[in-house]
Amino acid sequence: MIESIHLANEGAYDTAGTKLEGLKKLNFIFGSNGSGKTTISRVIEGSGAFPDCQVTWAGGSPLETRVYNKDFVEKHFDAESSIKGIYTFGENVEVADKIKTLKGEADAINTKLSGLRKNLSGEDGTSGKKKEREILAAQLVEDVWGAKKKFDELDTAFTGLNNNKKNFCQRYLAEASSNSATVRDISELREDAATVFSGSLTKATVLPDQDSSKISALESSTILKKKILGKEDVDIAALIEKLGTSDWVQQGRQYFDQLYDQCPFCQQKTDAAFRQSLEAYFDESYIADLATIDTLLTDYTNAVGDLLTAYSASDIVESPYLDRAAFEKDVAALRLTLDSNVDHVTAKRKEPSAPATLTDTAPLLAAVNAHIVAANKKVKANNDTIDNLAARKKELTSQVWKRLLEDTKTIYDKFEADTGGLDKAITSLESQIETETKNFDAKQEEIEENERKITSIKPTIDAINKLLKSFGFTNFHLVESSGGGFYEVKRADGSDAKRTLSEGEKSFITFLYFYYLVGGSFSSSGGTNDKIVVFDDPVSSLDADILFIVCNLIKTIIAEMRTGTSPIKQVFVLTHNIYFHKEVTFDKKRSAATARSDETFWVVRKTSQRSELMPFVENPIKSSYELLWREVRQKPPSDTAIQNVMRRILEHYFKFYGGITPEDIIDKFGGKDKMICSTLLSWVNDGSHFATDDLYMACDPGQVDRYLNVFQRIFEDSDHGGHFRMMMGDDYVELPTEEAHETHVASAEPEDA
Repeated sequence: MIESIHLANEGAYDTAGTKLEGLKKLNFIFGSNGSGKTTISRVIEGSGAFPDCQVTWAGGSPLETRVYNKDFVEKHFDAESSIKGIYTFGENVEVADKIKTLKGEADAINTKLSGLRKNLSGEDGTSGKKKEREILAAQLVEDVWGAKKKFDELDTAFTGLNNNKKNFCQRYLAEASSNSATVRDISELREDAATVFSGSLTKATVLPDQDSSKISALESSTILKKKILGKEDVDIAALIEKLGTSDWVQQGRQYFDQLYDQCPFCQQKTDAAFRQSLEAYFDESYIADLATIDTLLTDYTNAVGDLLTAYSASDIVESPYLDRAAFEKDVAALRLTLDSNVDHVTAKRKEPSAPATLTDTAPLLAAVNAHIVAANKKVKANNDTIDNLAARKKELTSQVWKRLLEDTKTIYDKFEADTGGLDKAITSLESQIETETKNFDAKQEEIEENERKITSIKPTIDAINKLLKSFGFTNFHLVESSGGGFYEVKRADGSDAKRTLSEGEKSFITFLYFYYLVGGSFSSSGGTNDKIVVFDDPVSSLDADILFIVCNLIKTIIAEMRTGTSPIKQVFVLTHNIYFHKEVTFDKKRSAATARSDETFWVVRKTSQRSELMPFVENPIKSSYELLWREVRQKPPSDTAIQNVMRRILEHYFKFYGGITPEDIIDKFGGKDKMICSTLLSWVNDGSHFATDDLYMACDPGQVDRYLNVFQRIFEDSDHGGHFRMMMGDDYVELPTEEAHETHVASAEPEDA
């Protein structure tokens, strides 16, 4: 069954569209010609392309459709086409009963299928297992997308997914089931991403390693600890050692030579023996030790200078991979220590007898060199990345996803737990649906096999010809074509009648043809398939007698549908004919005008811009006489149409009732009221116009109440006040006594007053 129909961008329906919803078994749709009724029937039939229209079926299962509209007439009864034979059941009761039993079994299976599909997909406000899972999946999409914000600096790992939540979540689920990458801290990932995902990688130069082993070796020279003194067995040795003035004496020797044996300290003249003693004291061993210190000082100073110069080279300090601030801080500390050690060696040279202790620079050198080693590791990683960029990108991307998976583990675990049971239920339901569908198809095949045993196109010919004859259509009839499987329309003399049928004849035989197609099929099977039937203006060219017959045939189909055992599951009746609508909608079981529980009423309202479907809780179409009285009851009444409406009511009612003497009624009024009364009863002297004519006397808005009062007086003074009260219903108001008095007083005035 169809639950709703959305109509847009077709025919009279605009882009905003309109909707038939809450549809039931029986649906009546009234609308003027050109309002869009045929569009509805075409959309239901589904024979054309309607991209912006949508039909919603109960349980998502479309049924077969039988649609009577002008397209059906043109397709099957135009001058050129052959008329397809309709297969209906013959008189084999046994097979027919078996088909009925099989159809009941098929319906039971179909009912079970509907329940399974409802549980799976939901309908009528229920969610269904798939909908429940969709809700959980939608929540996961939002949760995962929210967690992604933390990874904005790593969005290159999500290339192609950064603008699509749904696709991102699909990739997330795929990664959850397959990603085995190492879990890394997000700060490390960001650091690697700055290189791997930079897009502007270049080969980097390795920072030169600096050999500081020479400095360490010089700093451990034994000469630094040695007390360098003169020869001990010289006569002056005891005095020098006692005074501890070895270095002082040594420093004064250069001046002693310049002063020609005069002591530079006391200015006294010395003898040759003293010179010999000095020279003997500062012997070759002493001189050699001094030379060793000099060499050490030179070598150490040069090594320090070379190392510090190397550390300040551009290849090192300008490298982007070097932690320059930390490197320069450690170099500065090293420089201070090296300079201090140079000072200590220099002091040793001045005072050879004093041991010198240098600060061990090995830890400082190690700290500085560690920066170079660290930078070179980054250089190597950079160069290795360039050499293996594709692999590194893949690896890092996998690690980023792994980090996201780790951060959202709680969310994912809850999703898996919640959907696990649903997935099992969905799988079970789908399996049951598949099994029951096979059972249903097998049952349908058995039905069709039995249908082929008793169906034929001959019973349809006999039934249609019988109806034609009973309704007085004796000058043409249907016969089976010589080729078989088709019909021909023949005259009594055997000539082809199809081209010469009148519009009324063509419409009636076409409707009868459709009527039997509803219960039959164009093939030898399928006549008992569930279906929806649509009647779109079936009485356009029929006279009143045939219109009544068509109404009764349609009512027969409706009554059959309402039994609940018929293959007909839903009926749509669309028309622009008020009389036909009133006849086909008449139902003595309907309480007052309110729609029954299994039916709906609709009106297609058309403006110059668009058509719109309006639902009604009761039958909105009354007889033309009832519609005229509705205009009288309208508040406020129309000041341009009310006179003509009242004139039509009086003509319709009093012509039907008879026995009225208009002159007597007119004479009861005087002055302006008499002229109004005469206008309203003008139809008596004018037999050439009818209630549909548009003759009226214009009046200003202030005169409307006066017209209504005269209209009421006409009914009351002609003893038909009861009919007036009945038609006005709750809107009836008794005329004031004084107003009645004024009316009779006015009757005494001259007619031209």
